[in-house]
Amino acid sequence: MLAAGALRPGSRLGTEREMAADFAVSRSTLRSALLPLSQAGVLERRAGRNGGTFVRADVIERNAAELAGLPARLRTGGHTSATRVLSTDRRPATAAEAHALEITDGADIFTIRRLRFADGAPLSVDLSCFVAEHMEDLLEQPLGGSLYELVRVRYGLSPAATTETIEVVSASPREAHWLDIAQRKPLLAITRVTRDGTGRPFEYAYDLFRADRVRLTATSHGAVGAVQRSVSSA
Repeated sequence: MLAAGALRPGSRLGTEREMAADFAVSRSTLRSALLPLSQAGVLERRAGRNGGTFVRADVIERNAAELAGLPARLRTGGHTSATRVLSTDRRPATAAEAHALEITDGADIFTIRRLRFADGAPLSVDLSCFVAEHMEDLLEQPLGGSLYELVRVRYGLSPAATTETIEVVSASPREAHWLDIAQRKPLLAITRVTRDGTGRPFEYAYDLFRADRVRLTATSHGAVGAVQRSVSSA
């Protein structure tokens, strides 16, 4: 099935018990057959409620210095992408959100939380916050595609600069459920502020990437050059 292309990267083969039953073989025979594929990096095991053996997702190169959204990066690399909207809300900004967006405390913001997939496998949970007065009907728009493209076309806001802070955190029970990993597994947390051409912030985001699928590198150009970062799915 793998050689014929019937299974795509990210496809679930099943648990050991399920596969042994499907192929009418013992579990020891199944382990012997799967071991070379796991050692070669073709298959991977995942924990969690929907865990089991999966076709390993392809490596995804992501240069964090680029301003393109995740779907555009995936398309450029020849990968498939999908998005599931988990929740939306209009609420007063917290002090941290107001500071990042340079608005008054308690001003209304829109929040959009989405689960992102790469090659069929969960990759990240993204929370984006936008100033409500800049885009009053945002939550009435289709939110499953590129939010940057949406706000550019509808509201004339294009990302001109971003500032990111990166740290490692532990997955909460809810985040582990969304990303199909065990609780307290490490996640790569990227906090981002995006500004338009006038320097005004219009997005404050908090993205959580699965650390077992992400690799972070940094390249410095010149003595005072900007640092470029790239994130790749492992």
